[in-house]
Amino acid sequence: MQAQDLIRHLRIPELDDLRQYVRSLPTNTLMGMGAFAAITTYWLATRPKALKPPCDLAMQSVEVQGSGYARRSILQDSDTYMTYYYKDAQTMYEFFLRGLQVSNNGPCLGSRQPDKPYKWLSYKEVADRAEFAGSALLHRGHSQTGDKYIGIFAQNRPEWTISELACYTYSLVAVPLYDTLGTEAISYIIDKATIATVICDIADKARLILDCVSGRKHSITTIVIMENFDSELTAQAQQKGIEILSLKELEAIGKANYKTPIPPKPEDLALICFTSGTTGSPKGAMITHGNVVSNCSAFIKVTEGLLKPSPQDVLISFLPLAHMFERVVEVRCITHCTCVCVCVCVCVCVLQVHCMLNQTDIHISYLPLAHMFERVVAGVLLVHGARIGYFQGDIRLLMDDLKTLKPTIFPVVPRLLNRMFDKIFGQANTPLKRWLLDFASSRKEAELKSGVVRKDSMWDKLIFSKVQASLGGCVRLMITGAAPVSPTVLTFLRAALGCQFYEGYGQTECTAGCTMSLPGDWTAGHVGAPLPCNFVKLVDVAEMNYFAANGEGEVCVKGPNVFQGYLKDPERTSEAIDKDSWLHTGDVGKWLPNGTLKIIDRKKHIFKLAQGEYIAPEKIENIYIHSDPVAQVFVHGDSLQACLVGILVPDPDFLPGWAKKRGIEGSYTEMCKSKELKNAILEDIIRLGKEAGLKSFEQVRDIALHMEMFSVQNGLLTPTLKAKRTELRNHFRQQIDQLYAKIKM
Repeated sequence: MQAQDLIRHLRIPELDDLRQYVRSLPTNTLMGMGAFAAITTYWLATRPKALKPPCDLAMQSVEVQGSGYARRSILQDSDTYMTYYYKDAQTMYEFFLRGLQVSNNGPCLGSRQPDKPYKWLSYKEVADRAEFAGSALLHRGHSQTGDKYIGIFAQNRPEWTISELACYTYSLVAVPLYDTLGTEAISYIIDKATIATVICDIADKARLILDCVSGRKHSITTIVIMENFDSELTAQAQQKGIEILSLKELEAIGKANYKTPIPPKPEDLALICFTSGTTGSPKGAMITHGNVVSNCSAFIKVTEGLLKPSPQDVLISFLPLAHMFERVVEVRCITHCTCVCVCVCVCVCVLQVHCMLNQTDIHISYLPLAHMFERVVAGVLLVHGARIGYFQGDIRLLMDDLKTLKPTIFPVVPRLLNRMFDKIFGQANTPLKRWLLDFASSRKEAELKSGVVRKDSMWDKLIFSKVQASLGGCVRLMITGAAPVSPTVLTFLRAALGCQFYEGYGQTECTAGCTMSLPGDWTAGHVGAPLPCNFVKLVDVAEMNYFAANGEGEVCVKGPNVFQGYLKDPERTSEAIDKDSWLHTGDVGKWLPNGTLKIIDRKKHIFKLAQGEYIAPEKIENIYIHSDPVAQVFVHGDSLQACLVGILVPDPDFLPGWAKKRGIEGSYTEMCKSKELKNAILEDIIRLGKEAGLKSFEQVRDIALHMEMFSVQNGLLTPTLKAKRTELRNHFRQQIDQLYAKIKM
C-alpha cells in the first residue's frame, strides 16, 4: 500500500477541521510545530527508561511446598528444576554446535600479541581443530569407556577451549590443572584421575609435569605442547617413558585418522574440576554436561528479559514533510510494543528493546578457565554464537586488552572491583573533585533505585566516561562472584559503569552459581534469589545460634546443577551431599523479606577459643576490611588461646593520606613499621567492630602489619581469591606467636 493510500485508509473524520486549520497556518508556524514535534519525538524515544524486571522484585523466591523451608525462583512456573533452555543444546557439545549455527560461522575465539589487534578463529575452524585433536586422542587409545581423562594445563587461550571441545566432541573428560596448585597437588591429581595425556601451553608446564612424575611410577604417556619446545625436553621426557608432541602434530595425526564425533549425553561426565581448597588435598568435583548446561540455562533464563522485546512506548515517524500534521493516529503494533505514529521531517522508526546476548557480543576471558565461574560464562556466550577474546596472559596488561577488544560482557571478582573503586577515589585528590564524584554517583545511584541503567547521562559525560573507556567503552553486562563484595563498592560501580551488573553466589560443587540477582534489582548486600535450576534451603547451625525457622542457617542446594560427588572419594562426597541429595555449602545465609539470600557467616571456618566461645573469622574480617587504610586482613585464633590476633596489609593508595591526617608521615615501609600507625589502625578496626555489633571476644587483641599483599602467586589466596587459611596461619606463624607472647606479658 502506498503512503497516500495508507493515509486515506487511516483518515479520521473528527480530525478534518484540525487538518484544515493546520493547513491555514503560516509556513513559519508550521516549521516551528514540525521542529517541536521532532524534538518531542527524539526526547520521548531517547529518555531513560527503567528496565522491566522479570517479576515483582518484592517477592523473588517462593517456598516449595513440603520441602522444609526450601525456596525456588519465582521465574519457574512450578516446583520443578530447569534443566535446559534450548531444546537443541542439552550438552556442552550441542552448545557449541548451536553457536556455530546461529553465528553463521562467525568469529569465535580471538587472541593477540603485544601491541597487535585481535586475530580470530571462526566457529568452523574451532570445530575442525577440535575434531582433529579429538580424533588423535582416540587414535592414541583414549575412549569414553576406558582411558577418558585428559589433563589441560594452560592459561586462558583459544587452544584451551579447542582442547576442551575436543574432549566434549568424543565424550572424553577434561581435567583442568593450574600451576598455583603446586607440584604436590598436581602429582596427586594425576594419580587420582590416572591421567595419561596432558595438554600444556608452554614447555615450562611440561617440565613441571615431568618433575611431578620424576622417580616414581606414573600414568603419563603423552604431553602435548601448544607452543615451541626444544629437543632437550623431548629427550628428558623419553627417559621417563613419555612422548612429547606439539598440538599441531596432534591435530595432523587426527586429520590423517579422522573419527566420527561421539556426542555425549547430558548425564555423561564433562570434566573433573579439582578445587584448590583452603585446606587439605584437592577434591575432584565430577561435573556432567547436564550440570553445566542447567547452570548456563538458568543464567539465560534470569536474563531473558534482556532477550525479548517488552512493551515500550515508541514514536514512529513515516509521513512525508509535505503532509506535516496531515494526520495524527494511534495504532497498535501487532508485535509486543505500543507504537504512536507522529509525523516528522524524515522517515524514522525508533524501537527501544533490550538486546539479548547474540553473535555481536564479545567476552574477555581472563579469569581462570580451570574454574567453573569462567566456564559457565564462556558457555553462555558460545551457545549464542558470540565471541571470546583471551587476555595476553599477563594480568598487568588486562586494561590494554580491554581497550583493544572492547568487550560487551565482563565477568569480575571482588578483588578487581575493590582496586577499581580505590583507583577512582584515589584520583579524586582534591575536595572539589571528591565532592563532584560523590554528587555524580549519588545522582546515578538515584536512577539505579528507579531501575534506570545508562551511560549517556550528563554525569557519565563529565565524570564517568574515562572509567567506562578504560574497560573498552562497550561493556553492557557484568557479573561478580567467587567472594563477597562490599555493597558500597558494588553500588558505586553499578552507577559509574552504567551497565547491568549482577552478583551471583555459588561454588564448584553446584557447577558455579546457585543464586543470582535479578534484572532491575540494583540493590546491594545480598546475592539474589535461587537460580531456576535449583532449590535453596537453610538448615540449623545450632552451635552458632542460626535456625531455619528464623530464616537463617547453612545454605544447602539441590538441583541438576549439583555435582555428582568427588572423584574416588566417597567419604568427602558424603560430607558434602546428604542422603536427600542436598549439597551443604558451609556458608551461613539469611532470607531477606523480598526472597533474596544474604550470606552472613561461614560455618566451616568456625573454631572455639579457650573459654569455649565460637568464632567465625571471616565475619570479623569482612567488617575490618571496611577500614580505609586496610587492604587485606587475616584474623587468627584457636582453642589454646583466649583471644584473637590479626595480620593486616595496609592499602598503599589510602595509607599515606590517612596517616598524614594523624600526623604520621614517611615511606610505605617506614609507616608499616610504625608502632604509632599500628595502634591507630587497631583503634579504627575496633571501632568498626563495635559499630557492627561484634562481641568483645570477637575483636582482635593485637595486630601486626605486613607489607606484601596476599596473592595467588605467593600461595596465600586460592585462584578465586579466597584466603587459604592454613597457608596464612603457617606463613605468619612467627608473627602470631610474637603477638600472643606480647599479650601474655
